[in-house]
Amino acid sequence: MAHIPERRSLRRRLRPYFAVFDGPLALILFVLMAISMITMTSAGADFPDRVEHQIRNFLLSFVIMWMAANIAPQTMMRLAVPIYTIGVTLLLAVAMFGLIKKGARRWLHIGVIDIQPSEIMKIGVPLMLAWYFQTRAQVAGWKHYMVAAVILMIPVAFIMKQPDLGTSLLVASSGLYVIFLAGLSWKAIAALAVAGVASLPVGWSMMHDYQRERVMTLIDPTSDPLGKGFHIIQSVIAIGSGGVSGKGYMQGTQGYLEFVPERTTDFVFSVYSEEFGLIGNLVLLFVYLLMIGRGLMIAANAPNAFGRLLAGSISMIFFTYAFVNMGMVAGILPVVGVPLPFMSYGGTAFITLGLGAGILMSIQRHRKLVQT
Repeated sequence: MAHIPERRSLRRRLRPYFAVFDGPLALILFVLMAISMITMTSAGADFPDRVEHQIRNFLLSFVIMWMAANIAPQTMMRLAVPIYTIGVTLLLAVAMFGLIKKGARRWLHIGVIDIQPSEIMKIGVPLMLAWYFQTRAQVAGWKHYMVAAVILMIPVAFIMKQPDLGTSLLVASSGLYVIFLAGLSWKAIAALAVAGVASLPVGWSMMHDYQRERVMTLIDPTSDPLGKGFHIIQSVIAIGSGGVSGKGYMQGTQGYLEFVPERTTDFVFSVYSEEFGLIGNLVLLFVYLLMIGRGLMIAANAPNAFGRLLAGSISMIFFTYAFVNMGMVAGILPVVGVPLPFMSYGGTAFITLGLGAGILMSIQRHRKLVQT
């Protein structure tokens, strides 16, 4: 009698495709995306395409995440140097003949699309530095930290020249986290902090006029309430008017009456705060803490230095995104154009964040593999 193979259920057939996802991290990201869609529906009421495009961004981020989760950390190590080299080369190309938009030279026209190479370095820099310290895990000394600093400063200098303060901050942070986690001593960190404070006058002189204006606006936004200070003033009003429990979903006046500029992108947190208040903010902060904590847990369980440094850096980059965005929206940090992770509207940010989350999932999935 011929054997009839048992038909596998749909769940069993689909399971291998979703097994690459880390359950806890995927659940946290799903919650964040749900909060984003709820907020975007309200903040983007006057932008009918924003909700549809945000769904597209979610799906694109999901695909990028899935692809990255299927790449083994050993493969990422082999790709680290080529990705970094290509990224720096593209930044050099931008400096030489990049496109100028809104007074900044940040884009490069390739074929039929315009790309922003600086986004590559948000992942390329920690990849490169994690590979560098992995190959020197047993012999890392001060000379190696100096080389790592040079590796970091090359792309940061190019990005600051464009100028793009927000992206340069994120790229610099991603590299500094790797260097710190690689074992940089507290004495060296203290010395760097003192040197950084001492160099502030030099940094101030090198800043562009619009960057100086942002700092001065942070100190006193009322000096130009209808110009440079308008964003911060209206955002702070929106956050404060939410009170403890908020005004209610789609009941926020600051956002609905268009007092808050860029309310679907950089300032989406002010719309959320006005509608859901302090309680909603605490819930959102808790979700972000869960995401960062899960990432650090993955880093702690990584099988080698490369996985540990890369996962730790990506986790802390999520923290930097959230901290800087909430800080600038609340008026305690300058406005530097950093989106709220998995909340703000924007395709480029979702690609970068989805790639980072996928790398975390890959490191978690391959944690039992021992490097040979």
